[in-house]
Amino acid sequence: MTAYPSWTPAPRPGIIPLQPLTFGTILGRSFSALRHNPKVLLGFAMVVQTIAYLVVTIAISAVAFASFSRLDTVPAGTDEWDAVLTGSITLTALSGLVLGLLAGAVGVLVQAVVISDVLHAAVAEKMTLRMLWQRVRPVAWRLIGYTILLSLAIGVIVIIVGGLIAVLAVAVPAAAVILGILVILAAIPLSLWLSVKLLLVPAVLIVEHTSLGAALGRSWRLSRGRFWVILGIIVLVSLVFGAVAQVVSIPFSFLASALTTVIAPTGDESAAAIIGIVATLGLTQIVTLLIQSVAVIVQSTAAGLVYIDCRMRHEGLDLDLLEYVDRRDAGEAGLPDPYVVHIGRAVQPRWPAAYAQPAPFAPPPGYVMTPQSAAVSTSASPTPATPTADPASSTPPAGPDDDQTTWAMPR
Repeated sequence: MTAYPSWTPAPRPGIIPLQPLTFGTILGRSFSALRHNPKVLLGFAMVVQTIAYLVVTIAISAVAFASFSRLDTVPAGTDEWDAVLTGSITLTALSGLVLGLLAGAVGVLVQAVVISDVLHAAVAEKMTLRMLWQRVRPVAWRLIGYTILLSLAIGVIVIIVGGLIAVLAVAVPAAAVILGILVILAAIPLSLWLSVKLLLVPAVLIVEHTSLGAALGRSWRLSRGRFWVILGIIVLVSLVFGAVAQVVSIPFSFLASALTTVIAPTGDESAAAIIGIVATLGLTQIVTLLIQSVAVIVQSTAAGLVYIDCRMRHEGLDLDLLEYVDRRDAGEAGLPDPYVVHIGRAVQPRWPAAYAQPAPFAPPPGYVMTPQSAAVSTSASPTPATPTADPASSTPPAGPDDDQTTWAMPR
């Protein structure tokens, strides 16, 4: 009995098959990968998000209270009162901006831990938070610096463009309105394009320990040919969690209104009414932090999977991962990190792998084409005939197909 080869799926020791990934695989695994290590990822994300939120809220409140309380020391309606008010607003706004940048910088550490976990989960390794942090710690300051520089660059551009529009509004208001609309319309595709091209910078910093400039260039190159896939993943994940946040906020809004009506039906601001409202707002914020934590984990997982996919396509990373898994399962110890073995290796495009085209028809070994067979092979007839051998020779082997080519033994 003849055994015919059958299709078999790619090996999947971890959360993904070890082959270049499709759009659906990346999107689906971005949501389901949280189940691989939920205690570490969700717990760490919740703790960091909660601490950052409390620190930012308390600090901004303290700055606002200290600055605006000075208004009680000066007469209202005077120039001094106006100066204190302007200074208080400016100081509070700057404090919020700085603290927001610091909170974002801390948030990138959550992304780094999640990406590190995804790299190990791809080869079926479940790591502790301490192990993940050991991988992130050497590049933590580079990640924080990248986040702050990116935020500052965006802020400077916004301030410059906003200032130009404000100056134009004084001279030609209609032109300023038109320019503002055009700037907003241009900013949307530009921000999406930059989001795609810079998505892999944290993963490159974590895995390859490059400089910031090299990480920017590497992310730019790896994302070539995958722009629309990456853009679709970014947009869909953002839309999903935006919709979830809206759906969750509606019941809590009704709950706050209902508690206010039940506790204080006459509108009296009693202590019970205030406590009820504060409790509702606190519960709402807890649920919001939970959603934000899950959103950060899913977005970071997607970034890690996109990094793995791009390196599989450009550098054959799947071959390194398969070799690592085979050697590890065979009991070998002290194996090198498969993600750093062949960084920057160039391979021929292998995926999506169209079925290989058959090689041009060739004579069997030891036979040559006669002039008659060459003429017949170039004819318009696509149907080959049975090959015949030279009469002086013994019975020649049949050709690979039933074709019109004739074969002759070399003399």
